[in-house]
Amino acid sequence: MTPTSLPVAVIGGGPVGLAAAAHLLERGLEPVVLEAGDAPAAAVRAWGHVRMFSPWRFNTDAAAVRLLHSAGWSAPDPGHHPTGDELVRDYLAPLAAHPTVAPRLRLGARVVGVSRRHHDLQRDGTREDAPFVLQVAASAGGVEEVEARAVLDCSGTWGTPNPVGAHGLPAPGERGGRVAYRIPDPLGRDRADYAGRRVLVIGAGHSAMNVVEALAALAEEAPGTAVAWAFRRPLAAANFGGGRDDGLAARGALGARARALVEEGRVRAFAPFLVRRLSDAPDGAVRVEGLLDGRPHAAEVDRVVGATGFRPDLAPLAELRLSLDPAVQATPALAPLIDPNLHSCGTVRPHGEAELRHPAEPGFYIAGMKAYGRAPTFLMATGHEQVRSIAAHLAGDADAARRVELVLPETGVCSGSKPKAAVEAAAGGACRGPAVEPAAVAAVVAGSSCCTPASAATAAVPATPQGTCCAPKVELPADADAPCCA
Repeated sequence: MTPTSLPVAVIGGGPVGLAAAAHLLERGLEPVVLEAGDAPAAAVRAWGHVRMFSPWRFNTDAAAVRLLHSAGWSAPDPGHHPTGDELVRDYLAPLAAHPTVAPRLRLGARVVGVSRRHHDLQRDGTREDAPFVLQVAASAGGVEEVEARAVLDCSGTWGTPNPVGAHGLPAPGERGGRVAYRIPDPLGRDRADYAGRRVLVIGAGHSAMNVVEALAALAEEAPGTAVAWAFRRPLAAANFGGGRDDGLAARGALGARARALVEEGRVRAFAPFLVRRLSDAPDGAVRVEGLLDGRPHAAEVDRVVGATGFRPDLAPLAELRLSLDPAVQATPALAPLIDPNLHSCGTVRPHGEAELRHPAEPGFYIAGMKAYGRAPTFLMATGHEQVRSIAAHLAGDADAARRVELVLPETGVCSGSKPKAAVEAAAGGACRGPAVEPAAVAAVVAGSSCCTPASAATAAVPATPQGTCCAPKVELPADADAPCCA
């Protein structure tokens, strides 16, 4: 076995990475947290102006809270919706500064490679007995190697946004600084860049909705500001969320407001629009060419915002034997639960170590946003549950690793070939009512892409009781199949 005297390496000092450290410390394990930024939670600071649609009670981790309370910390109002800046100021910064965490947190430490000592990807040998080796590049220069008994990659996906090009590749001309990715602040620090400008926002998720809403508000204040919104799918297929049925009221309200902006004509929608090329236009503008509803179309705008989601950076993990779904880039057990090709359930049932393990690389885990690969709808509370389960497993507490300690809010949207209500009725409310016969579950699955059968979710890995796409989750025996729910 890997020497237990080595620490557990946690890649990323953001919300999930710091929560992982708290759980490891509580379990008597020694973490070393490697944060690429020069301050804790550097990625969160980058979207500090954005107000979260989940209130405080979904944004703090239980072990982290216990640690903070030991130092006299006062918890924020659990019903308040913090901004990213408030999340850092009132929770993550105090957690990173806690006397048991701070000595184990290294800033300006970017992990550029992970492998096994004296083992490349191809070599078998005594692979499972070899410790992990992490190559760490310091912001001041130089690379050093850190050995670890286990690795939790909680580095997130903020640094690798999806391109706006139609093929999953950057469109010709995209990489020339013509696209601003992520979530700009047009009502604050970026106001001068967007006021009085023609802006095209590309993307259909919550990030895009936040940007479009802020730009529409700017247009009310700054004459000449015009907002266009490009969707890759037909507008009728756009997912604006569950509205009043969303368990997170702020998330449902955001989607409802975004839909209203389009319906009221305050934002011009291009749908379906596929970007093929970007180029310079007169007076510093950008020409965006593509296909609008299958026909060639071009628009000249002053600014382009890419809000098309994120993807994991797997390059540092190239020497590890990962088990990843080829489409979603999540583990084979997790991928069917979050794959938008199978369903559009925004709610994913809690899952843990069993779903996140890589059988050929024991001791290595991807947790947090990066665990979702290219799939959307990640909630911070999901990451907290992931690292709680992983820490329990590493400490030898199999029961705690299996136990589910999280109930996630419903999204109010679950589209497939059958409406959600019909699926619930057919399944007998599997997540909230009595158990159903396996044959009945299979019949429901066959008629609705919203559900993932337990057999499909676990075909490539050992069967686990965590199963499908909704919450709350009932506790099941270890050898039970998970029922499917809408």
